[in-house]
Amino acid sequence: IKEWIARESARGLDERRIVLAGFSQGGAIALHAALRHEKALAGVIALSTYLPLHGSLQREASPANRHVPILMCHGLHDNIVPLRLAEASREVLEGLSYAIEWRTYPIAHSVSMQEISDIANWLRRILA
Repeated sequence: IKEWIARESARGLDERRIVLAGFSQGGAIALHAALRHEKALAGVIALSTYLPLHGSLQREASPANRHVPILMCHGLHDNIVPLRLAEASREVLEGLSYAIEWRTYPIAHSVSMQEISDIANWLRRILA
């Protein structure tokens, strides 16, 4: 992830315009990488996921991304990543003063059209 961000930055893309996004394990990677990235990013989208290595986040967190916008979305009927695990991750992040936008949907471990619409609106707002 760091190499990809560096490559995009070298091509002229301002890192403050980069949003890391992922679904399931990809969402865990996006959260882990973004919150530890040394330069400010535009945001993080974490879908049907959880916060890995939450015990080390407080000491490893980058000051540059302490206020990064985070959108977390989760299915109420997710049988792969339990809703409670995602809620616990949200609570850890909120406890560390990260601003989380949290949304749930009546779906399993998948993405819904309403979720896609909500993501599009969130992206328009943070990249405006």
